[in-house]
Amino acid sequence: MKRFILLCLLVAMLLAGCKNPAPTTGSGSNSLQLSPTDSTTKPTMPTATLTTVPMTSIAPTVPTVPMIEHAVVSYVPQIQNGGITYTGLPALPAVDYLIRDPKNEDQLSTQRIDFSFGVASNGKPHDQTVLNQQQFENWGNGALAWDHISQEKVLYLTFDCGYEYENITSQVLDILHEKGINSTFFCTMTYLRSSPQVVARMIAEGHNVGNHSLSHPENCAALTREEMALQALAVENYLRVNFGYSAKYFRFPSGVYSENAVQVLSSVGYRSVFWSVAYADWDPENQQGPDIAMQTLTGRLHPGAVILLHTTSRDNAQILADFIDYAISQGYTFRSLDDYPGWEE
Repeated sequence: MKRFILLCLLVAMLLAGCKNPAPTTGSGSNSLQLSPTDSTTKPTMPTATLTTVPMTSIAPTVPTVPMIEHAVVSYVPQIQNGGITYTGLPALPAVDYLIRDPKNEDQLSTQRIDFSFGVASNGKPHDQTVLNQQQFENWGNGALAWDHISQEKVLYLTFDCGYEYENITSQVLDILHEKGINSTFFCTMTYLRSSPQVVARMIAEGHNVGNHSLSHPENCAALTREEMALQALAVENYLRVNFGYSAKYFRFPSGVYSENAVQVLSSVGYRSVFWSVAYADWDPENQQGPDIAMQTLTGRLHPGAVILLHTTSRDNAQILADFIDYAISQGYTFRSLDDYPGWEE
């Protein structure tokens, strides 16, 4: 019986040894080596695959705009009269013009335009004048051919002064002073140099001196943007240094211009002034006589007219006082270009 009990104990011990094997060690280490399937191993999380989204799918790419070039136009004027201005006003410093897009990459039209105004009649501007002003306003460069804004019967009297002839400009100034009329005289560099005392009188008596270019080029539309700017800058700096005066208005020689040329002048602060009433008065050797001159001008009057006359015409000097009186008798008033309401828009 004892043997049977001992035998049972021995079998039980052997079975217990099979369920608890001795730990194994490796390479002299005391660390426990777990198998990959051991229950203490954390489960592996699936890896998320991230797709890179191109920036253009979030916002459209803004196209790169190249920087527009600029050019500096300079002109050093000759100082006259021993450095004392002809007006007695303090001299103004010469300036430079900063010209945007000197190569005209904006492709503004350089097509030559020979200004045409048509013959006004019956107290109304010609259709061509109306179209001219519409075009200037579409361009947005402040050019003026006709005042269609004022409700009153207004006139703007202007003169072109390329050179002095028989002291006619002084005769015109005498009449304007007597009548109390302010006008604008568009002077070339030739005129400024040859007749500085007359120009000083214009300024002293409250008239505008306009810019009529350095060299009176035949075709301003053919000039580069820098060349066009120089035509204006030379006169401007000569006025600033020798007269203490800065011009506001520009008139294109012979009325030849382009959209590009008008825009250049606008960009440096000028208002280009054209006209809606004029006649062939510029040649001193081909005058038609005072009667024809008077009839021509009075027959073309209309409200808002910008009148162009030349100071080389004997006829103009003879009829000017009577012409002013006639216009006033018809209910017209003469205004300075400074009072044109379109400059304020």
